[in-house]
Amino acid sequence: MGAISDVAEGSSRASLAGRHYDAGAPRRKSLRSQLYRAARNLGNAEAASKGPGAYGKRIVRRKAYRSTNGALGKLLKSILG
Repeated sequence: MGAISDVAEGSSRASLAGRHYDAGAPRRKSLRSQLYRAARNLGNAEAASKGPGAYGKRIVRRKAYRSTNGALGKLLKSILG
């Protein structure tokens, strides 16, 4: 039998392996992260409806923001912390 049947047999087999949780179950996300994800998906859909150029610009812009925010965060962490 496979891993699915091992989980179905009960927690005794999972606890022997050192697991006290179901590895296949997704984690519950907070309401805030769900709302941010929904807004991001809505923005992606809106940009896609305007055409591939608008969607491409959005992807490039988000990647640029992510990289500059990461660099700024590292800089501030090295200065302040």
